[in-house]
Amino acid sequence: MADRKVSRSRPHRPRGRWATLCAGVALPLALGLTGTATASAEPAPPRPVLDVAAAVAYGLVHPEAAPAGADDWSCRPSRAHPRPVVLLHGSAANAYANWSMLAPYLKSLGYCVFAPNYGGTPGNPFKATGPIPKSARQVARYVDRVLKATGARKVDLVGHSQGGGPTPRWYLRFEGGTDPAHPKRNKVRRLIALAPSNHGGDISGVGTVTGRLGLDPAMSAVVGQAWSDQMVGSAVNRRLDRDGDTQPGVSYTVVSTRYDLFATPYRNNFLTAGPGATVRNILIQDVCPQDMSDHLSLAYDTNAAQLVRNALDPAHARPVRCGLTLPLLGG
Repeated sequence: MADRKVSRSRPHRPRGRWATLCAGVALPLALGLTGTATASAEPAPPRPVLDVAAAVAYGLVHPEAAPAGADDWSCRPSRAHPRPVVLLHGSAANAYANWSMLAPYLKSLGYCVFAPNYGGTPGNPFKATGPIPKSARQVARYVDRVLKATGARKVDLVGHSQGGGPTPRWYLRFEGGTDPAHPKRNKVRRLIALAPSNHGGDISGVGTVTGRLGLDPAMSAVVGQAWSDQMVGSAVNRRLDRDGDTQPGVSYTVVSTRYDLFATPYRNNFLTAGPGATVRNILIQDVCPQDMSDHLSLAYDTNAAQLVRNALDPAHARPVRCGLTLPLLGG
């Protein structure tokens, strides 16, 4: 397969990996309250921030900022890229912190790109902490707004962690993202997920311990209901999995890493295709064996960005150039 070709380049180590990991561990410790999905209001710096640690730091101070390349509400999809791309951030993150590499990259390829904040209150940098069904309803309203503004019939979703797993899957199944009886009426054509918590995660065993000790309600009270909703065996996961992983008419791509410390075990990321759907599960180390990306840095991984590009436009997929540096990523 084309994008499994591995080049003989140097090992890929995303910039700021450990700084990002520390930031990701700290994020859930802040209070997160539910709110509405909002369009980003504050202007981003004029040049894209491509370093993950710098993006997280800026997003903490400017939680409503749009990542460069996103939220141009005058954008009209082209014939080459007829579907807008909606980027859904992960738990206790925000659009700017999560998408400051991928948003400008996809924009440079000619896509209309949108990146909402959801599952948190305006001004609070720690979004996607509220109940997943409520977050999915916010995503539903946002997608409708994108469709109306752009004149498109469908969107493609690209998500990270919660934003690639239970929240968009809940939207697709229960909040109008798909019409199983008439898949051509679906509002979503593709869901591309980076390290998604599709079948629950235990955060390298932490979730298992809190569950056995009955501490999940207390954890949710501190960091938001999304904590409990993403644990293995939660009511949200049981309902999502009851009738299969997928919806008819949707193409799913999952990109996972064996170095994931949050959505663990990483095989829980993967999906099984049901009737009328297609699934491609990719372990990034199968494509680029020396890729060291973990759960958080996968959103800033140039190998993963190329896989997203290919999944959005499979008719023009290119071999992944492993270890490609950010300034050379280009189109």
